[in-house]
Amino acid sequence: MTSFTLTGASSDTDARRGELRLPHASLPIQTPVFMPVGTLGTVKAMTQEEVSGLGFSLILGNTYHLYLRPGHELVRRAGGLHKFIAWDGAMLTDSGGFQVFSLQDLRKITENGAAFKSHIDGSQHFFSPERSIEVQHALGADIIMAFDECPPYPSTYEQTQTATERTHRWLTRCVAYHKEQSSAQLLFGIAQGGTYESLRVESAQFIASQDTPGIAIGGVSVGEPPEKMLEAVSWSMPHIPKEKPRYLMGVGTPQDILQAVAQGVDMFDCVLPTRLGRTGTFYTTRGRINIKGSRYTEDFGPVDPDCACAVCRRYSAAYLRHLYKCNEILASRLTTYHNLAHYAQLMADIRDAIERDDYAAFVKNRLELYGRKNDMKIEELA
Repeated sequence: MTSFTLTGASSDTDARRGELRLPHASLPIQTPVFMPVGTLGTVKAMTQEEVSGLGFSLILGNTYHLYLRPGHELVRRAGGLHKFIAWDGAMLTDSGGFQVFSLQDLRKITENGAAFKSHIDGSQHFFSPERSIEVQHALGADIIMAFDECPPYPSTYEQTQTATERTHRWLTRCVAYHKEQSSAQLLFGIAQGGTYESLRVESAQFIASQDTPGIAIGGVSVGEPPEKMLEAVSWSMPHIPKEKPRYLMGVGTPQDILQAVAQGVDMFDCVLPTRLGRTGTFYTTRGRINIKGSRYTEDFGPVDPDCACAVCRRYSAAYLRHLYKCNEILASRLTTYHNLAHYAQLMADIRDAIERDDYAAFVKNRLELYGRKNDMKIEELA
């Protein structure tokens, strides 16, 4: 069962093009694709019209947060998350696992699931694999994720092995419960394994054996250096079927995305463009800048002269700095808009480079512009 079709591939890397068909997307979603994060049913500082206007047709919602507020049953009564937030595109919901396990002192993990306290009011809750899927069914996203245990970084081999094997057992329970409900939603499994090659290989193989419509690589962007993240991808990728969409969870920076695409990743999400936007950080074609710096006090040109987004066409760096210094709400709005526009253009450029079949050269050029040395040698991108 798949709604994914490969439409092209790079000859000098493992990058590929594809189309993902989802019920709430009017047109096939072109991959590689980046999903803006709408944790609480909103991509922070943006309207739904602005998000879709930038070309995004797939966004992410957070199961843990939506379960606590406003509650999955309320969302169900509203007709599902799409109707509740008035979003005309497709949606993916994570399982809540990452948020639960990041609570540390507020949760306890057993074979049955995870007991945790709400970060809002301290109330007690419990997520089993079945409960996570039940909540996601109520939310009604097009793609839902299996409940997994994400080991922190660093973790010992034994700790990571325990979490990885539990993730496998939980996946079988998620799959069984999902099938019983006869839901049309696509359930993706999540491969774990931390920074250990043998566990990454074992996990990718097990998740692939469950034949879920898509497979995610989890347990990255948890504090490990970029080269460790890329290793985890390289160890996992040969064991994930090529006909399935591959989703690298929580990644990442433009540099990370460029290099992960070269390894064959199709889907990404990350809070960075919106979170950093609220602190005055802009992603530009020449790297990351913080607009609060004094050097922009009298910079009357655009933040990024090579960007054609509405913010760069209209507003000066000096004005944007002024907004931040005055704590104006518009500052976060404009910076977030620009950052998401940058990511949308980056993904379009990535897809074009794959179609032109010069992806390795494209990555090399972009990484040089971004001001970061490639974490992989270009000959290793193949």
